[in-house]
Amino acid sequence: MNDASNKPNQTRRNILAGFTAATAAALLPLGAQSNSSAELKTLIANQAKIMAKDVGTDKLTILIPNGCIDNLRPVITAFKAATQIDINFIETPVDDINTQLILDIISGDGLYDLALPATFGIPDLVSANAITPLSSYAEKYEPMGFRDGILYGIGDSFDDDTYGFQADGDTYVMFYNKDFLENTDEQQRYEETHGRPLEIPLTWQELDQQMAFFNRKEDGMFGGLLFRTPGYLAWEWWVRFHAKGYWPMSESLEPQINSDAGIQALEEMIKATEHLAPDTNHLGLFENWERYSQGDIYCNIGWGGTQKYLNSTHSPMRNRMRYGPTPGGMIDGELLLTPYFNWGWDYVVTTGSKQPELAYLFALFASTPEMSLASVQQQGGFFDPIRTEHYKDAQIQTIYSEEFLAVHEASLKSSIPDLYIANQSEYFNELNHELDQAINNKIKPKIALDRVAQKWDLISNSSNRTLQSQRWRNLRAKYPAHIKSRLQDI
Repeated sequence: MNDASNKPNQTRRNILAGFTAATAAALLPLGAQSNSSAELKTLIANQAKIMAKDVGTDKLTILIPNGCIDNLRPVITAFKAATQIDINFIETPVDDINTQLILDIISGDGLYDLALPATFGIPDLVSANAITPLSSYAEKYEPMGFRDGILYGIGDSFDDDTYGFQADGDTYVMFYNKDFLENTDEQQRYEETHGRPLEIPLTWQELDQQMAFFNRKEDGMFGGLLFRTPGYLAWEWWVRFHAKGYWPMSESLEPQINSDAGIQALEEMIKATEHLAPDTNHLGLFENWERYSQGDIYCNIGWGGTQKYLNSTHSPMRNRMRYGPTPGGMIDGELLLTPYFNWGWDYVVTTGSKQPELAYLFALFASTPEMSLASVQQQGGFFDPIRTEHYKDAQIQTIYSEEFLAVHEASLKSSIPDLYIANQSEYFNELNHELDQAINNKIKPKIALDRVAQKWDLISNSSNRTLQSQRWRNLRAKYPAHIKSRLQDI
């Protein structure tokens, strides 16, 4: 039933047009409230100023990932000018945020009032009692419709409570080398070889076919640069698997990843690895960007940060790329695209904060349309568009390009979530490890996924399976409606 046809029954032009058409419908960020963004920002700052005076403090501390300070500087400057409250920031490697927050709780030091963890880390931080729920503060301070302009907010809540403000729109997007894709000789050769035009691929089968076509080491050309370092493998597999039309677990948490569909997704991923640049398997995030900028690779996968780097004035790839959503799969002759939100920094308040309400007000201030816009406008930081108004801003359009933003916005609106349940890191660590073993030919794909399924069962059983099942059912309900309706249990 799934992957029954290789050809969409809609035209490619219509599919891509339909995918980006939703960007035209803008949401009013403050709903029925009469306050403008500037007025709201002032009201929040005044409340913070009064509160700081009442409690006798003039400083808050925020833990941030390396590379994001440029995004926070305009917020910190504006907040200090309006409130006289200093914001002390402490930077840490991007993968260490959760560890630092949990250690702070264990030690009782209370070093941080706020933090910017990756969105996928929030369930584990809640389970560790490292961050505090914000629902009572939101009821007290947030105007009606305040979050409506945020295009992806699934990760801000957990166990029916609000824990954060999404500050960064990290949805996976594909990058294509225009010199390869639009070369008339290559187009003719591809069509003669495969009987179809060389165009932005809409399915993983098409993408894999194109990477194989362009992978010519003898000519100094390579098919792709998709991540093959262990910590990144699960993300690509997650999209490939969902695009086959199945849920990774049943409603009762029975793993379905070691099904025929899961094995096929892994086998296709292993085969695709043969057509990637030879240094792919040891490149981290920033090394990936630098390598792709050399211009000898057909395609890459990444986020807005990737585009910021590749579209910068110093990049050899500037104006030499086309963009598309992550490929999908054919389900009963219909294309299913499953874009994926797999990172994104999120403002949270720590349980170790001595002034959690004041810390919340800073996060609220930073998340107003005006301040959020100022953050994303920074060329040097990693915050990417997340609110409706970001995509209309001329400065942001210059940084990212309008073509990229159209694909990014449509992807963000349609993104499937990460696995936002307790012990997320354990589930994905096991998946990453076994995928790495299979991709490096140390074990067979079926054995790898059988092992993951067994370990996932153990993790679920140790996590209060009844509660964990409810969390998973709640998360399934939050998938985009047009995707949710087409996913099946096995």
